Order: sequence, then structure tokens, then C-alpha cells
Amino acid sequence: MFETGTNVWRCYSAWPPPGAKPQLLYFREGGALGFEPPSMTRASDSYVSDPTKPVPFIGYTALTVPEEYMVGDQRFAATRPDVLVYVTEPLTEDLTLAGPVSPKLFVSTSGTDSDWVVKLIDVYPPERSTPTPKSSTQNATDVEPPTVTLAGYQQLVRGEPLRGKFRNSFEKPEPFVPGKVERVEFTMPDVNHVFRRGHRVMVQVQSSWFPLVDRNPQIFVDIPTAKPEDFKPATQHVFRSGTHPSGVEVHVLPPQQKDVRD
Repeated sequence: MFETGTNVWRCYSAWPPPGAKPQLLYFREGGALGFEPPSMTRASDSYVSDPTKPVPFIGYTALTVPEEYMVGDQRFAATRPDVLVYVTEPLTEDLTLAGPVSPKLFVSTSGTDSDWVVKLIDVYPPERSTPTPKSSTQNATDVEPPTVTLAGYQQLVRGEPLRGKFRNSFEKPEPFVPGKVERVEFTMPDVNHVFRRGHRVMVQVQSSWFPLVDRNPQIFVDIPTAKPEDFKPATQHVFRSGTHPSGVEVHVLPPQQKDVRD
């Protein structure tokens, strides 16, 4: 397997590696993220999702879907009021994640349907230098991505949406009851990534990812036939208490479990 973050090949006896243990990265107060569960009895974070102003998938204008979006800088999204941001303290040692990534959320919405987009992000340290840019391989018909520094870069590692009406079944969609706390769980594609010492782990939660995901009216309707007046703002709550501990389950691999290959 190719390991991103270190850019080396690894050899494992199975996948996920037998030594990789599932652990939950919990959402904490003040936008913190950590392996220690929350203790507060009632706590949540909220934002207003407006389908007429969706969160874009990149922070610049493009004519097509640039390939770099899969590792694109998410700093533009972290500044939006309709994106929740949770981040660890700088890591004191490398953190290797090998296996599936599974958001486990407790949420509510003022609407009757909602999308839940979760992004796993590698935050580079503020002193990171920027290498000399190489010649571009960007599609000639597209717009070049803006030049950015790697200091503080928020590199997308994985991003995945779940349309809320399918939270319990893809065969039988169900509306949300406005204000009712619901469990939303899904599995994102596997990762084999090292968050290097000094980096931080970030999770962003949002309810649109345009145009990778078509806009959700946020009311329970047949979206392909939805009318313009069906698209309504909704207030989204993500809970992070002892009784409703939201977070992202990852598989943590100890360093001694890795075998390097050229």
C-alpha cells in the first residue's frame, strides 16, 4: 500500500492491517478534537445551511473538476459560518491512520432532510516551507489553482457526503423530524495516511459540497423534481455531549506495525 503523508510503500499481511485499532476522534468544546470522550451532559454546535449559498468544493473558480481538489486546501471552507471545524493540538509524534474512516454523528435539523458532509484534513504546521513549484499538469482547458503556501495548509485527506434521508436505508428514505436528535453513521473510503509530528488533525462538517453533490432542498421531496421555492435554509445541530458523543472513527496503526518497501 502507498502511504500518503510520508510517500512510501508499506507491506501489510492484510487490510486493514491487523494492528490497526479503531478509535474515535471526538468533537469537543471550543472546536477541539481528541481521543478523550466529552463529559458535558448537554452540548452542541450549530450552523445555518442555505442551499442558495452552498459550500463549494474548491476555493476558486474552475471550468471543470480539477484533479487537485482531492488534496485541495480547505482553508477557504474553515472560514465559512456554515462549516463546523474541529482540530487537534499539534501532534507530538506521527499518527498513522490505516483503514476505513467512519463518521458517527448525533445531529438534528430544523428541516425534514439534510446532507451531512464530513472531511478529514491534515493541517500543516505554520513554519512549513513551500517548495519551488513544478511545471503544471493541469488540464489545459481548466483554470490554474491559485498559488498557496504550505504553512498552515489544510490538505483534504478524505471527504464524503451522506444524504440524510438515507441514514437508515438506501431503499427506504425517511424524513427527519425537525429538532429530533438522530444518529447518522456512514463509512468513507479507506485511508493510509500519516499525520506527521507537528501537524494537526482536522474534521470539517457541512451540509453542502457544490457541485460535487447536488443541492438538497432540506425538505423531504423528490430532489430531481424540486421547485426553486422548495429550497429552504435549515439550522443544523451537531451534538458533542457524554450522551450524544459525535466524532469520527479511525483506525490507528502503531509505528512498529509498519514494514517499509522500496
